[in-house]
Amino acid sequence: MRILLVKTSSLGDVIHNLPVLSDLRQCFPEAAIDWCVEEGFADIPRLHPAVDQVIPVAVRRWRKTLGSLATWREVRNFRARIRAPSYDAVLDTQGLLKSALIARQAQGRRYGYAAESAREPVAARFYEETFVIPRNAHAVERNRWLAAAAFDYPVDLALDYGISAPPIDDACRSSERLVILLTATSRDDKLWDEANWRVLGRALLERGLTPVLPAGNALERQRAERIAAALPGAIVPPPLPLAQVAALIARADLAVGVDTGLAHLAAALRVPVIALYVATDPALTGVYGRGFVRNLGRCGAPPSTAEVLTVAEQALR
Repeated sequence: MRILLVKTSSLGDVIHNLPVLSDLRQCFPEAAIDWCVEEGFADIPRLHPAVDQVIPVAVRRWRKTLGSLATWREVRNFRARIRAPSYDAVLDTQGLLKSALIARQAQGRRYGYAAESAREPVAARFYEETFVIPRNAHAVERNRWLAAAAFDYPVDLALDYGISAPPIDDACRSSERLVILLTATSRDDKLWDEANWRVLGRALLERGLTPVLPAGNALERQRAERIAAALPGAIVPPPLPLAQVAALIARADLAVGVDTGLAHLAAALRVPVIALYVATDPALTGVYGRGFVRNLGRCGAPPSTAEVLTVAEQALR
């Protein structure tokens, strides 16, 4: 059996799809499983031993350069690559028009959400078989239930993200106890106040943990550096590939982060994680896992530093 999974973005959504790989591997140990994913997140499926081939797609980048011949050359090459294998099943767990059109490029019977279950109902028109999956379940379980319906296996398999981090580069090695502070997110309204991060960081320093503040773009780094300046010994590492960010997170005793994909990555790696919600609600897309996982706050009601510290102390016991 050869299977193609289509879940392209965003980072949190890609991580939420990892248990589907584990379920498929458990039920079909001989299957070859490929995954089509946005190029920026391709490191995540590669962390899972069940993946045969990762097929990167660059829709986000292509949208910005539609007038470029190079872009259309890349699109043509992508179509040729995704059409080359003959799949027994193409499973789109994203349920968007974008992902459905990508799934349509592949050769194989296509499976996905029914219109009433898909995030964009029009996507259901592009599948040969569709399934009604409750919308009020967590995204991880919706993905798993869809796959179980498509491939007719039990829905009660043990939750397993199935990944382990790669070895960490020498530049990131440390004998210290680390706490990862994930202060950056995709929307400004989801940020936790910098003063709160400084209070939290100082309290964790007093408990013997070294704060590490990963950051990507220039604005994220400026924010991380402002916070770190008030925390003696805090580390703002240089920009790292996603696989090395995973290695760094896996090395930590605790991760605390806003509503960001890296908080979900910590949960997938079974690192104790506290996720902070300021402008969104965690019920259906919060951090989710079998280890120490806590979602604090909700839309319009961010958690206090005292609340976060109380939960952090529980995680560190």
